[in-house]
Amino acid sequence: MSVEDIKKMVRELAAMLVDEPDKIEISEEQRDKAIIVVISVAEDDVGKIIGKNGQTAKALRALVNAASARKGKKVLLEIRE
Repeated sequence: MSVEDIKKMVRELAAMLVDEPDKIEISEEQRDKAIIVVISVAEDDVGKIIGKNGQTAKALRALVNAASARKGKKVLLEIRE
């Protein structure tokens, strides 16, 4: 999967979790040898993206990691308000 495909996947998954899907913003940053996919959601939706004990965030990160591993790239997910 390309980084654009990963960003699209993250947006679609996040839209299913939050109350305000129109406020989802996805961007990417380059750090060292990794690409950081940054997701920003409405303040009230941050807890829904993180989940209980961070389980939802861990699952999203695992999906991003698995998708990027097939291409041999290191892509990480960062959640911001």
